[in-house]
Amino acid sequence: MADVSIAKDNRAIDLEVLKGNVSRLRKERVVSRTFLAAAALSILISAAIIGSLFGEAWVFLRRVDLSALWSATGWFPRRGAFDIRTIVAGTLVVSAIAMVVATPLGLGAATYLSEYSNPRVRRWLKPILEILAGIPSVVLGFFALTWISPEIVQSIFAEATLFNMMAAGIAVGVLITPLVASVAEDALRSVPHALREASYGMGARKRTTTLKVVFPAAVSGIMAALILGVSRAIGETMIVAIVSGATGGSAFSLDPTGTGQTMTAAMTALAVGSDQVRGAEGTFQSLFFIGLLLFFMTLALNILSERFVRRVRQKY
Repeated sequence: MADVSIAKDNRAIDLEVLKGNVSRLRKERVVSRTFLAAAALSILISAAIIGSLFGEAWVFLRRVDLSALWSATGWFPRRGAFDIRTIVAGTLVVSAIAMVVATPLGLGAATYLSEYSNPRVRRWLKPILEILAGIPSVVLGFFALTWISPEIVQSIFAEATLFNMMAAGIAVGVLITPLVASVAEDALRSVPHALREASYGMGARKRTTTLKVVFPAAVSGIMAALILGVSRAIGETMIVAIVSGATGGSAFSLDPTGTGQTMTAAMTALAVGSDQVRGAEGTFQSLFFIGLLLFFMTLALNILSERFVRRVRQKY
């Protein structure tokens, strides 16, 4: 009798039963196709942006003498002076100053939150630190213009002008500090506690454990945080547009105490205030050429970050 019942049960189980509930499967297909459409749409939008940049950048390169892109004339696009070195150098100067500010502040805050603070203090400090990320960059720009530049930069460097790249770099550093701190703190907290306990068991102090054990174990995440901060500094617009000066153009300069122009500020100065960019031939297309350069710079940073993280990442 048992064999007969088992046979009947086996006959009752067919492929339709194994497929599951039809209504649930229909809903899962709808959700899956919705997510696929969202992913495909984002790819199409990115491709359209890149295509528009390439198209207008190619027009710019055809209309402008290539020797003008590497000359000593400075960046004055309305006059036909398109020295790319000027705005690239300004971008690198401001980004370097920003990272000098954000690296010790961000990593210091991340180390304290991860290794030294108790849970109660961390619950209060981390949201307060992240509030800085919510401050509009235009507010930080005016703060840099009214306080950082006169009270810090000009008090140290007497020859510094009110509008200068150093004040812009300091303000950008303050802006990206929460970003660096948040990503680095997550990387430090992901290190297994077993490594810390092993270090303490060998008689190591807290400082030694943090610097010799935890930091090397989290170096991939820390470097990713720093490279992400560099990308954010390169793409910042409002602070450098307000503080760095040289809104109409700039001569080539590496002096951080003087005026300068970054790539994003150059685009802002050229396009703001009118629906038509007027000037010499290729002035309008230069906006797309700068945007394409920014795209390649951030893409290179992302590729570098990914390769570095893969090389040094440690799995536990």
